[in-house]
Amino acid sequence: MDYETLPAPDFGHSLRAVTVNLLVRDVAAEIAFLTAVFGLTAHRASRDFAILLHAGQPIQLHADHTYAAHPLLSLLPETPPRGAGIELRLHEADPDQAVAAAAAFPQATILQPATDKPAHGLREAVILCPDGYAWVPSRRI
Repeated sequence: MDYETLPAPDFGHSLRAVTVNLLVRDVAAEIAFLTAVFGLTAHRASRDFAILLHAGQPIQLHADHTYAAHPLLSLLPETPPRGAGIELRLHEADPDQAVAAAAAFPQATILQPATDKPAHGLREAVILCPDGYAWVPSRRI
């Protein structure tokens, strides 16, 4: 699928099951973080919107201002964290590499360094992005 030229209605019709859409203060800053730390690829990036891919799965980013007429905007906290209680798990993303890359972002927070979790069979980390969402890169051990 060519995410760069796909008309918005066709993109909307292509989505299935469960998808992720995050409201962020600064789309470009969030793209910089997610591509550098987790290796996501960005498509259709603008100040308002972006499609990011991880293992072929789309994740959408919308700038806060694009939700000006939406009731959800009034529920957003003024300061992060925004997604408390939600983990955005990126399976097959190297947690050690992600923790090292996140160190270059002063507003990122390493909540849990890369740690083996034998009960789950995974090595994972928990990293808060500058908007406060908890991203969990993990690999099988």
